[in-house]
Amino acid sequence: MGVKIVETSLRDGHQSLFATRMTTEEVVNVAKELDDAGYYALEVWGGATFDSCLRFLNEDPWERLREVRKVCKKTKLQMLFRGQNILGYRHYSDDVVDMFVKKSIENGIDIIRVFDALNDIRNLQQAVKSCKKYGGHCQIALSYTTSPVHTVEYYVELAKKVEELGADSLCIKDMAGVLLPEDAKKLFKELKKNTSLPLELHSHCTAGVCEMTYKAAIEAGCDIIDTALSPLSNGTSQPSTQAFNYVFKGTKYDPKLDNDCLNAGAAKLTKIKDKYLANGLLNPKSLSVNPNILKYQVPGGMLSNLIKQLTDQNAMDKYEDVLKEIPNVRKDLGYPPLVTPLSQMVGTQAVLNVITGERYKMVPKEIKAYLLGQYGAAPAPITLDQAIVDRIRAGEEVITCRPADLLKPEFETLKEKYKDVAKSDEDVLSIALFEANAIAFIKKRDSVEQPKVEEDEVEEFNVVLGGN
Repeated sequence: MGVKIVETSLRDGHQSLFATRMTTEEVVNVAKELDDAGYYALEVWGGATFDSCLRFLNEDPWERLREVRKVCKKTKLQMLFRGQNILGYRHYSDDVVDMFVKKSIENGIDIIRVFDALNDIRNLQQAVKSCKKYGGHCQIALSYTTSPVHTVEYYVELAKKVEELGADSLCIKDMAGVLLPEDAKKLFKELKKNTSLPLELHSHCTAGVCEMTYKAAIEAGCDIIDTALSPLSNGTSQPSTQAFNYVFKGTKYDPKLDNDCLNAGAAKLTKIKDKYLANGLLNPKSLSVNPNILKYQVPGGMLSNLIKQLTDQNAMDKYEDVLKEIPNVRKDLGYPPLVTPLSQMVGTQAVLNVITGERYKMVPKEIKAYLLGQYGAAPAPITLDQAIVDRIRAGEEVITCRPADLLKPEFETLKEKYKDVAKSDEDVLSIALFEANAIAFIKKRDSVEQPKVEEDEVEEFNVVLGGN
């Protein structure tokens, strides 16, 4: 049995390289070739696609999913789902999570990849339960990072809990591309020994080691890898699909994908890539390698965020100081993995610590929420000075339960509140996640004349940085 391949170009490929700006028309135009190629699955939805459709593209993300499903009759469709955050940036109530899973599956999703930024299993429970309830394949992804606590044993113990929870498969999600080949070999060897779940690896080429890591993981027992067709591969994206199809041809790992279909899809994606290079949304820097992330463990999208923050403050001379401060902030906070939203939080705190000249003099509200347990349990004990922690918490109670246990049901309340705007449960869910942008989109969509968003209008918005 050859290695299975999940094609990411229609979701993480363009999210990682040019801020999730592929339009539904472009996605659907490539989908037919990919459906015929023999993939295990196509990743086409979730992550930042939902936000980007509403905020930048004047498109209905649910309609995108339905259109892709119409075209793809042979291949499973996959999405990325941020556990209790769904596709947003806060925890949502269980009934909203349940309805979102239900509607995702109804509209065409087969595989839901669920992850939590902190690997707090409690934040995955509802999504897993709902996925099983509505007949979807639930894959749990563990956020990979390095620290004194993130050992092979740590991931093996989590994998056992994932299997107990009822997952159908397990993914190691290396959002920063920092998993090294030897470490991958040890990790997948132990995972294979300790779990019966199919194993998948998702990584990024940012550091320049990804292809070697994939090969080592496959040889150690990894069953599925995430790749992107060549025009949207490498740099901050995934390795090339065609490269692995050639490398393993004729071996026991042969993916047996149809090269003619891959080439036809790549030809279409090349035209799309050229468009985004020409309009500036695809920065050539995103296509290059940056081995420094192996030193600082910082994902590519997070580096871009830091550069923007420091440029806005006229403080690019502090860049190296900020990179050195990030590991210190991570240690203070119990080594959270640098994935959305923790990557943004840790990065911003490091910038503030350096620019103000006094550590934790200024603290974003999200860091306070984290220290109050509102995102879940930290992977390791908080080592930040207790006096500073007490000042930040300001006497508020630290929660130790599953954060969503404190949330009241929201769906029916939102449905009633927006009954004059929302035309479907899908509309209600869009509003639940991205209220202002969703309402603006729905009103435009349902008006007699639908205004078209011009490309130069789209470019005025801030970039949604990709990777997870």
